[in-house]
Amino acid sequence: MKLKNLALALCLVAFSQLGRAQTKTAELVKEWERSKAYTKEYLDAMPEDKYGFKPTPEIRSFAEQNQHLADANYGLAAAATGTKNPIPQGSLEKSTDKSKANVTKQVMASYDFVIGLVKNMTDAQLDEHIKLFGNYDMSKATALNKVLEHQAHHRGQTTVYLRLAGVKPPQEKLF
Repeated sequence: MKLKNLALALCLVAFSQLGRAQTKTAELVKEWERSKAYTKEYLDAMPEDKYGFKPTPEIRSFAEQNQHLADANYGLAAAATGTKNPIPQGSLEKSTDKSKANVTKQVMASYDFVIGLVKNMTDAQLDEHIKLFGNYDMSKATALNKVLEHQAHHRGQTTVYLRLAGVKPPQEKLF
């Protein structure tokens, strides 16, 4: 009877893990989708008339920070995956249209670009090693995580912009 109960318990544990098993690709897509949603909350939180706001004159405006984030999503993800960047590097940040609608469109498209790249990769491709910018040896997965870190860094910087503009930043979304 004890052996039968043990076997049943092991089967239940094994079956419960089937739905949880995710590929590296699926996990990375999930992280990028979470980051996209979180960034969208930041973009939505800032009023339209504050998109040109700069905490000090010598740094980027809220719009420019987010356009830089989008430029980097494209450029870094293209470099990480060996894909051609579909936009001229730096073109979004140099764009004269700093409106909330345009910046939001640009930023969301940059996330869609990265998510699309990752969705089309296999775990084996994520494990492939590259020389990022000719100097840094790492797996494609590590390189894509560096891109994720970069966008989180710039989104985090805009927390101060929101607070100085009198806006409460969105609630943290680590999970």
